[in-house]
Amino acid sequence: MPAGWSPPLPSKASPPQPPLSSRNSEGRVTSQHEQAQQSATLGSVRWLQIQSGSDLDLHSQLKDLIPEQQDRLKKLKAEHGKVELGKITVDMVIGGMRGMTGLLWETSLLDPEEGIRFRGLSIPECQKVLPAAKPGGEPLPEGLLWLLLTGKVPSKEQVDALSKELQSRSTVPDYVYKAINALPVTAHPMTQFASGVMALQVKSEFQKAYEKGMPKAKFWEPTYEDSLNLIAQVPVVASYVYRRIFKGGQIIPADESLDYGGNFSHMLGFDNPKMLELMRLYVTIHSDHEGGNVSAHTAHLVASALSDPYLSFAAALNGLAGPLHGLANQEVLLWIKSVVEECGENITTDQLKDYVWKTLNSGKVVPGFGHGVLRKTDPRYMCQREFALKYLPDDPLFQLVSKLYEVVPPILTELGKVKNPWPNVDAHSGVLLNHFGLSEARYFTVLFGVSRSMGVCSQLIWDRALGLPLERPKSVTMDWLESYCKKAA
Repeated sequence: MPAGWSPPLPSKASPPQPPLSSRNSEGRVTSQHEQAQQSATLGSVRWLQIQSGSDLDLHSQLKDLIPEQQDRLKKLKAEHGKVELGKITVDMVIGGMRGMTGLLWETSLLDPEEGIRFRGLSIPECQKVLPAAKPGGEPLPEGLLWLLLTGKVPSKEQVDALSKELQSRSTVPDYVYKAINALPVTAHPMTQFASGVMALQVKSEFQKAYEKGMPKAKFWEPTYEDSLNLIAQVPVVASYVYRRIFKGGQIIPADESLDYGGNFSHMLGFDNPKMLELMRLYVTIHSDHEGGNVSAHTAHLVASALSDPYLSFAAALNGLAGPLHGLANQEVLLWIKSVVEECGENITTDQLKDYVWKTLNSGKVVPGFGHGVLRKTDPRYMCQREFALKYLPDDPLFQLVSKLYEVVPPILTELGKVKNPWPNVDAHSGVLLNHFGLSEARYFTVLFGVSRSMGVCSQLIWDRALGLPLERPKSVTMDWLESYCKKAA
């Protein structure tokens, strides 16, 4: 979103409309047509400028890395293609393929005990080695994007260069805003966000290149263009949705002096330096969680049909919107607030135990606890807890979350039905956002979606570079399973 962008305030009769013009870097007002021409020119320049290469250019880094990884995959398949990775049980088939090893996902790996590792680095390690906006601050999301794509820790100069490139790609066409405005303002934020992403697809470079015809080995290049454009534009779309629904359509222009996470916070309307740090941390730790979760797997599945990054990511968002996945962070804050409403902020440990048992006995779950893979406290929860201890130790809701950390796991363990009684990432994020004023729980999953664009798109680029095939697992009927089991017995 270019500086100086400020659409008129909406009337009750009509939703906010996107800008008809904006100021360029020299302060001159430019029309939509001129902006479109400039955008097309910039895209063409990007397509050609790679020839020279640069240590600061992410595309050049990938162009060097991809042949090595292609050869590595060929060797792996040739030498070890018949090695068995485990046995599939009937429980796995019926239980949603849980625990099956069946996907190649290079950007991150989730260990049941250690938690997530991004290209081999844990979250504390990422916090230590990735460049930050200020000394001792939280890592910049651009740095994690570089790490996910290349497997290398970037320098501050490389991160700054990537940050500027993302800014240059962040202009959103007017028809995207019109597509969002066509929906009722009461539509769920994820519905509006996903619709905006679908509208962005009109300018897909991959779709254009595929229709013209190009070698399969080159598929990764227009995929890269789409992916970086998508990553750059989703904060603009997401902030537009937030301001449209919750702030009367009063849109805040981008601040080009800020980094990716800081600028996202700014466009949402939150300029507290601590909130900017929180958004950097939030986007970084929510960016990827290996390939088996619903949103990541959905993106991989849809993209395996050679759907472009926009279509694939929009599909991922629709999976993320489910209450058993990304919508859980909304449910946690609402549940915590229900505790406060019934018992007050100064709730005792015994009162909290009673409320937890009341929730469980009513047939509901305690949101924010348990995980499909993890068997210990989520490292993403722990780094958010450390952030809270540093910046908001006296916040009443944080203190309640801390009590829940003590109370809930023993109760779930006593219940005997939960493999992992420990808190996950969703148990904490909403309380931090609420502290700095972003209290609209219905919006939280959109933040998750913006973050997840980095992991999904990074892997999608590698899917294309490695030539991964159409995903097509075999399904069976209950008759088939019963017959097979009888024969096996």
